[in-house]
Amino acid sequence: MRLIAREGIDNVRIARIATEAGVSAGLVHYHFASRDALLEEAIEHSYERAGDMRLAALGEGRADAAQRLKAMIDQCLPSDPGLREDWVLWVELWLRGARDPALRPVAARLYARLHEWFAEAIADGIADGQLRECDVDRMADRLLALLDGYGIRVLTEDPRMPLERARAEVWDSVAGELGLPAAAA
Repeated sequence: MRLIAREGIDNVRIARIATEAGVSAGLVHYHFASRDALLEEAIEHSYERAGDMRLAALGEGRADAAQRLKAMIDQCLPSDPGLREDWVLWVELWLRGARDPALRPVAARLYARLHEWFAEAIADGIADGQLRECDVDRMADRLLALLDGYGIRVLTEDPRMPLERARAEVWDSVAGELGLPAAAA
């Protein structure tokens, strides 16, 4: 994951990946039939690792709906070195998927999982009376689109979009519809 994020899937050498992993290049080739297969597995692993971080950030369900959504938004922005690395892998997937139809199902599957994660949190908040009724699927899709758009600006260090502003923009874009207060100015 680190090498792909740092060098890009097209530039990273399989021999270097093998050396970093402490295995032979032949073993890497045996388990991964192509660079796309290697990228797919790296992204899956990244997603699972980020998922573990997401669950830890939520404190095992002790958060109210607003706290839960804020933590989820934080975990979906490139806010620390590990999440920045995850973001670079996502960008690799976007670029490869735009050119290669074989990778599009990978992106769709991962987006479906993120959508489900947000939709569940929103539905739970509505059921608990903490969030206003809304179209849950539409709201989850809106959050994902906002996170992608603002996240890429944070990742590329756009001086007009620092992390704190991105957090506030995402939050403010959905808070009113969900019946939550705007971000603190």
